[in-house]
Amino acid sequence: MDTIFAQATAHGRAGVSIVRLSGPQAFDISSQFCDRPAVGKTGLRAIRASDGSLVDRAVVLCFEAGASFTGERVVEFHVHGGLATVARLLSELSKCDKCRLAEPGEFTRRALENGQLDLNQVEALADLIDAETESQRQQAIRVLDGSFGDVGAVWRTNLLRAAALLEASIDFSDEEIPSDLYLEVADLVGQTQISISTILERSVIASKIRSGFVVAIVGLPNVGKSTLLNAIAGRQAAITSDVAGTTRDVIEVRVDLMGLAVTFLDTAGLRKSEDDIENLGISMAYSRANEADIRLFLVDSIDETLPLIARPDDFVVLSKADERLSCELSVSGKTGLGVSNLLQLISDKLMQKTPTDVVAIRERQVVGLRAASVVLTRTLELIDQKPLPFELACQELYFALSELDFVFGKIDIESVLDEIFSSFCLGK
Repeated sequence: MDTIFAQATAHGRAGVSIVRLSGPQAFDISSQFCDRPAVGKTGLRAIRASDGSLVDRAVVLCFEAGASFTGERVVEFHVHGGLATVARLLSELSKCDKCRLAEPGEFTRRALENGQLDLNQVEALADLIDAETESQRQQAIRVLDGSFGDVGAVWRTNLLRAAALLEASIDFSDEEIPSDLYLEVADLVGQTQISISTILERSVIASKIRSGFVVAIVGLPNVGKSTLLNAIAGRQAAITSDVAGTTRDVIEVRVDLMGLAVTFLDTAGLRKSEDDIENLGISMAYSRANEADIRLFLVDSIDETLPLIARPDDFVVLSKADERLSCELSVSGKTGLGVSNLLQLISDKLMQKTPTDVVAIRERQVVGLRAASVVLTRTLELIDQKPLPFELACQELYFALSELDFVFGKIDIESVLDEIFSSFCLGK
């Protein structure tokens, strides 16, 4: 196996840049450039090129196989972050025998292959790197620390125990089978099915944390929707005008709302119009509003008829708060009055939905868990039959285990791996 290397920190000028070397020859190769420090120790070393010239003075760290990120021998060079310095060290490493530049995501792929991470942790690592908000970071960390894998191990243990009980009963008559066997099998399968279903329910919102929630501002023309959007964005994201029908497209602004990624939509004023272009915008406004997680109905009067049927999570908000005396929920996009309170209410509503326990955060995981849940439901139906069809029930359990193995990366999934690792950078 080749020893691989790459810059592990971001490209560009920096105070310090890290060049990572991983593979069976990592220690031998690093010894060609410096006096390698002992494993687990740091050392300030002179890094010299093949011609003996000084490349840089750097902090060098060595990790033994099994104790590194990749699970292989790893050496890290913490050099000064000048472009020329990093380029020279990478060039010198490329001259070494059986040493090459890493492919995108190859360090993480080796961590998976060497058992340092499971497939879900690999995906969580990618999400952690891409995290823009605190909620996205927390969600990725929960999977990366192995919590999801621990739950999966319990599911697998339960189903293997149930399958073993059924297998052991196939060669025996009903008189020889313990009376409580059916109860134990049903309990093991039932507990697993309920646990999977619970995680699937939470995962609907988890996917929103990863991709972001959507809040649509809806109302009649000239009610102040665009002005409110600009106040939320802190800039002029939408054109404002006294002329009705100014907004004809959907304007989107993505913000970090108390740690949640939220996209606010400014939609066209909902009314009857003879303008074909405006009608297209109105049609799009209805469509996007129906797809939104929360709608803000901005109205001039609390008695105003809403253009859409309000859902439990929606807000009805009075506009022009600076011009009225009202105890109702109201805002003024012009002065900012009430905007902070409205954003806090939206944040609280979304936080109530946010799971703080183990979830599936990728579509691949959700599809696999849904398939496993369906199979386990069939298994429970078979267990309820008298006499119990042992072979069929046992086969269904193996089908469920196969689905879980796909979720947790226990089977040959090269095409899935290629897709995952292609999104990683060279140094990861």
